[in-house]
Amino acid sequence: MARIRDFGINPGKMPTGAANSITDIPGVTVGHITVTGSGIATGVTAVIPQPGNLFESKLTAAVEVINGFGKSVGLVQVAEQGTLETPILLTNTFGVGTCSNALIRHAVAQSPDIGRGTSTVNPVVCECNDGILSDIQTMAVSEADALRAIAGAGTEVGEGSVGAGTGMVAFGFKGGIGTASRRVGLASGPHFLGVLVLANFGRAGDLVLPDGRRPDPRGLTEAEKGSVIVVIATDLPLDHRQLARVCRRAGAGLARLGAFYGNGSGDIVLGFTTRNRVPHRPDSDVAGFERLADTKIDLAFQAACEATEEAVLNALCQATAVEGRDGASRPLLSEWLRSA
Repeated sequence: MARIRDFGINPGKMPTGAANSITDIPGVTVGHITVTGSGIATGVTAVIPQPGNLFESKLTAAVEVINGFGKSVGLVQVAEQGTLETPILLTNTFGVGTCSNALIRHAVAQSPDIGRGTSTVNPVVCECNDGILSDIQTMAVSEADALRAIAGAGTEVGEGSVGAGTGMVAFGFKGGIGTASRRVGLASGPHFLGVLVLANFGRAGDLVLPDGRRPDPRGLTEAEKGSVIVVIATDLPLDHRQLARVCRRAGAGLARLGAFYGNGSGDIVLGFTTRNRVPHRPDSDVAGFERLADTKIDLAFQAACEATEEAVLNALCQATAVEGRDGASRPLLSEWLRSA
């Protein structure tokens, strides 16, 4: 399996992290469960922001809704409170409720007073519609699948047609899961910003590679009606407002590829930092936070743009062939690049 750099295409200018992955941020892990069968090509992907009880020690987080045609859960509270208190699950549109229940059970198992002695928990689930390749009406993703994705998370990130990406399509090609990272150098030392995408967006024929070529996926003329979920992780000391600004720049990476955020596309960016943790039960009336100087935030903006662009290209290059519902399939960008 090859990533975009294996084809001699190097998106952006900033250096990557060691693995060029969202897991270059210490403590971040990713797990996949792939669900396949007769006409079924779907699954669930879990992003674990940090080990331990996230409800008791929340992460500073933010959301950017580029185009809101989507059925995600939990984003309103993240936008309002600026915190993330569960793992992030990615799945198909009809799996959102199931995955939400799984996250609630996972949180209650760690903090049994949730909803009784203290507040309820805010599960975060994002989705894309894999109905082109998978029979979405089967509602094939189970709570057990979601919990297994969480339990199996590690630093090795599978890409392409795995987990939530199994049945996804992007720019007329087989899409899926992709990841990338950038190193952000500050006087205080190096930091990292990583991205994981669920790529299911882009009109066939609109893809623009960093070298200017425009791959043609067998002349498909489908309308733009997919979605993309971008998860940004960083260890930069950012506050909620700054994170929201960084999330907004992921849209620049999508636009570089030729996306225009169609009417029926759900384009969502969710970001978090592993700095500035927020205790559920604070022992002080005043919280202290570290905050990056705004004079340096362009580095984070550029990192978000470049890593998003490369993560999508990695998703396309790493995708493997999937024969889905009624024999539906999509060509592979990797094959186009090898033959071009």
